[in-house]
Amino acid sequence: MKVTFPHMGNLYLTARALVAGFGQEAVVPPPCTKKTLSLGTQYAPEFSCLPLKINLGNYLEAAEMGAEVVVMAGGVGPCRFGYYAQIQREILQDLGYDMEMVVLEPPDAHFRELIDKLNYVARTSWRERLHYAQIAWWKTKAVDDVERLVEKTRARETAYGTADKIYEQARDRIDQAWTKKTIRAAVEEASAALAAVETGRAEEEVVRIALVGEIYTVLEPFMNLNLERHLGRLGAEVTRGIYLSEWINEHLFGGLLRVKGSAKEAKKMAAPYLNHFVGGHGLETVGSAVYYARQGFDGLIQVAPLTCMPEIVAESILPTVSHEQGIPVMTIFLDEQTGEAGLVTRLEAFVDMVSLRKKRKRERVAGLA
Repeated sequence: MKVTFPHMGNLYLTARALVAGFGQEAVVPPPCTKKTLSLGTQYAPEFSCLPLKINLGNYLEAAEMGAEVVVMAGGVGPCRFGYYAQIQREILQDLGYDMEMVVLEPPDAHFRELIDKLNYVARTSWRERLHYAQIAWWKTKAVDDVERLVEKTRARETAYGTADKIYEQARDRIDQAWTKKTIRAAVEEASAALAAVETGRAEEEVVRIALVGEIYTVLEPFMNLNLERHLGRLGAEVTRGIYLSEWINEHLFGGLLRVKGSAKEAKKMAAPYLNHFVGGHGLETVGSAVYYARQGFDGLIQVAPLTCMPEIVAESILPTVSHEQGIPVMTIFLDEQTGEAGLVTRLEAFVDMVSLRKKRKRERVAGLA
């Protein structure tokens, strides 16, 4: 059985290890490109979410590579993510692809169903599955740790692109590592290399920007048009509101694992502004704005697919949070028509604004000393 899955940032590292643990052959789709998007937009409903279109493109490309089964996560609540599998299944069938969709629903409401589906896909013992699940988790945590270091270095390096090269090499090493020792060695090597990168930007010139919003848009560089790299080039240190390890812990393990992150804290902090679930990560977006404002961040950027209802709800609340908590906020909705040049122009303006605001704040403090 040849098993494929959608791209979402570095999810393929985790998925490849898990599929190996199931005793199946992993078919990793090609990295997301304009061709992927073109395939998805050609066959998906016009007003569907951009992630649905990109994922459909992933499946079509994987089908040409011989994939027989698609494994993807499910969703609940107002977010349309919960309908992706059914829509994509029907589109694939209409196009003549006999691909089976295995949807892993959140365990808090569908635990027995989740176990049954894992048993259906797997051809190995539970002991082997748990062993590979542990390896997959180590890989996920490792690549998240490297990304956090890269985000710090990228904003300060003198030769732009150096940190990204180190990151890509580390990611490949982590992908090829199959023991805790070799995974840890890859992280340590990347950490040492990043620490040795020549930096030239003064610390007071670096602005800290929090990136929050819909999970796929935050994690997938093709979807957000490499927003993090553009911000790094502009001297902004980016911190995401959620990382892949946090999402896996929340979605597949019901939050049982101990994971570094602010998601749980963000939900609590959202209460004065939004005190109920609105689907997707809308609640976390609002809470994260409060959290990062109190952490002293210089600005916050919300990203989401065009027409994303949970993030539209969050967007309507963010101006109040911005005013009361004192943090500049910019919202970016993306679809297949969004141009990278226009995005960069908006980012430049936002970084200039928060940089000037930080400078004036520093001058006021110095004047009082």
